[in-house]
Amino acid sequence: MRDISMGQALFALTMLALGCLSLFSGDFAFVWQPVPAGIPGRALLACMSGAVLCMAGVGLLVRRTMALAAFILTLYTLLWLLVLHVPHVIAAPLHEVNWGACGEIATLVSASWILYATATAPWHKFYFMALTSENAIRAARMLFAVSVPLIGLEHLIYNDATAAMVPAWLPYHMGWAYFTGVAHIAAGVAILFSVLPRLAAALETLMMGIFTVFVWIPTVMAAPTQRFGWTALLISAVITAAGWIVTESYHGVSWLSSRQSQDHLAKLAMR
Repeated sequence: MRDISMGQALFALTMLALGCLSLFSGDFAFVWQPVPAGIPGRALLACMSGAVLCMAGVGLLVRRTMALAAFILTLYTLLWLLVLHVPHVIAAPLHEVNWGACGEIATLVSASWILYATATAPWHKFYFMALTSENAIRAARMLFAVSVPLIGLEHLIYNDATAAMVPAWLPYHMGWAYFTGVAHIAAGVAILFSVLPRLAAALETLMMGIFTVFVWIPTVMAAPTQRFGWTALLISAVITAAGWIVTESYHGVSWLSSRQSQDHLAKLAMR
């Protein structure tokens, strides 16, 4: 059984924090969990959602339960994506904000899937070979690769809103909005086509971490009682953690290699 990585620890802690936020507020995670207001028992469902995130977050921090926790998170985030976000894309496919939201949640599916694939073993009751093979790990990476460009397109299309989030002390706000959008797209394309994939994943993670530190932490500090700021901070942090997990899945592959290590993928799948 493998050790708990730094990316996994951050992913677990942010999921735990998101769960606590839902439990304490009695509500879902704002626009990231767009559950209609008229749903019967909505507050109870929000608390149940929070409880799942809390238990899964704690489970990822315990070696004995991390495989089960990753399996639950894979199913839960996939359900979150398919039920809450994909219908918005189908209803309004020309609104890029819907695609960007799908991209954000799909990164969580990807990270959860990689954690499950690398932590589970054939003797587990919830072991499914098709989801843990080297092809499955590669598919999870590809899901991440097609997700981050959707976030990048959001930066480009809604450039005014993106530029407004750039810290005041930085010059050329619109330039940063375009740069980050293009960087998201470039990282996704590089991972998708295995062009320095480990380096691309690491740089994507670094960029998301910079957003978290320089955009959302000051937002929370400016209005610490506003739940939106805390939710945005945690979502940004968990997407950063997802990128970290994808980067860690390339451990053993050279930073400057444009070829995936098949032996390394096989070792990951056998853990």
